[in-house]
Amino acid sequence: MIAMEDWVTIKNLRAKNPDMSLREIGRLLGVSPNTVKSALSREGPPEYQRVIKENPKLLPFKEVIFEMVNIKGFRGSRIFEELRSKGYTGGKTALYSHLRTVKIEAEKHYTPYETGPGEQSQFDWSPYTVSIGEMLTKIIVFSYVNGFSRYQVFQVSLSEDQGAVFDALEESFTASGGVPQRLQTDNARVFVKNPSKNNFQWNERYLNFCGHYGFEPTRSLPRHPWSKGKVEKPFRYLEDHFIAGSSFEDFEDLQRKLKDFEHGVNTRIHSTIKTTPEELIAKDREAFSPLPESRYVGIKEEVRKVSFDCLLSFNGSRYSAPWMFAGKQVWVKVARGYYLEIYSQTNKLVARHKLSMQKGAIVIEKAHYRGNNRMDGSFERLSELFRKDFPHRELFLEKLRAQKRINSHRHLFQFLELAKVYDKEDMESAINICLEYNVFNASFIAGFLEKNYRPAKITDADLAVGHDISLNATQGQSIVRSLSEYQLSLTEQTKGEQQ
Repeated sequence: MIAMEDWVTIKNLRAKNPDMSLREIGRLLGVSPNTVKSALSREGPPEYQRVIKENPKLLPFKEVIFEMVNIKGFRGSRIFEELRSKGYTGGKTALYSHLRTVKIEAEKHYTPYETGPGEQSQFDWSPYTVSIGEMLTKIIVFSYVNGFSRYQVFQVSLSEDQGAVFDALEESFTASGGVPQRLQTDNARVFVKNPSKNNFQWNERYLNFCGHYGFEPTRSLPRHPWSKGKVEKPFRYLEDHFIAGSSFEDFEDLQRKLKDFEHGVNTRIHSTIKTTPEELIAKDREAFSPLPESRYVGIKEEVRKVSFDCLLSFNGSRYSAPWMFAGKQVWVKVARGYYLEIYSQTNKLVARHKLSMQKGAIVIEKAHYRGNNRMDGSFERLSELFRKDFPHRELFLEKLRAQKRINSHRHLFQFLELAKVYDKEDMESAINICLEYNVFNASFIAGFLEKNYRPAKITDADLAVGHDISLNATQGQSIVRSLSEYQLSLTEQTKGEQQ
């Protein structure tokens, strides 16, 4: 091979003397005309390439070595012992050099595992540090990929605890339009309690979550990253095309831009499926199991009592709740590590605040206070809204207006506000009570609903398997919560007291 100095000299001679022949250049440097011709045809300098010679003593064991490295995950010392027992007479140095080659080949060359429509989805997440509001902030980006269509869902959070993971999965199921047969994850503690082969054990709460949505949990074995490559590879694209060099005004801006990026990913031609994920997701959706009527409710929520000034305490700060919950207990839950969500005792979302970054803060939404509620027009306008949800209840409107001549519009407005929190059937019951006792006061109605809201019906099947029934956090549908959740909570509480 020609030396680097000769290649540079040949290039310079030809550049300065375009009429000089190959023979003349070769005579000056003591090389053949063909060598000069070859050097001039090269665009870059010559590179030394070492010829790797296979050790003949390793040739009989190549397939065995490949299996021990890439399937069984054996270390070099273990492989050396195994080969010696099989008759290998070579040394460790030759073996270790060969192992490095095998690992490179295994990482770069494997057959992708393809699945049918609705068969499998994959889920993973990665931390990043980005600029939000001119402050460097650690975020967690969750990635969910449907295996057949490659349709991808991104979620962002400031937390990676189990609650945040479950939230991201639920949003991903909803965005994808259904639930796959299997979900492939890694061995993170939110999924796996014990990852060892001999004593493997799933996380109990994760199994409850799987049971609620009806999918089979599967995991990637340690040191087998290719088994969920569909979800790991897109992180590189995310890092190069979204994370790198980006900054965001606030958390909401980050969420909006991430969803725009997600749309771009799902509408571009995918190199493997040769079409867009947006087009193929329809076939996935045909094969998906339908979403349950309600979302999963775990035991991560905490109970708080709302003071009579409509405030509750959480992590050293106070947050407002709607006026009808003053003096009553509510559930609180952190969503995405960024929002504090407040739920009624019927598990309906009634308020959401951004978590305060400072202790001792008071976070108030003025609409939560009765005197600050913005009424949408006159009694006539409010009556139109009432009739849409409660037709054939004209008598209630007539009696309310007759009894509350001056403030009738305020009481009707507060009735409509309560209707946003309670089921329509419960509100119908409240109307009947008002008509029976001839009392048309918003405070009376709020008190009646708090004490007499209708719980979800418990079937004989639910009683047989020991389920607790509550209402859905968003739709008013029934939620089945396994009593084992409460047992887990009591066990952890007891451990904490003992410590």
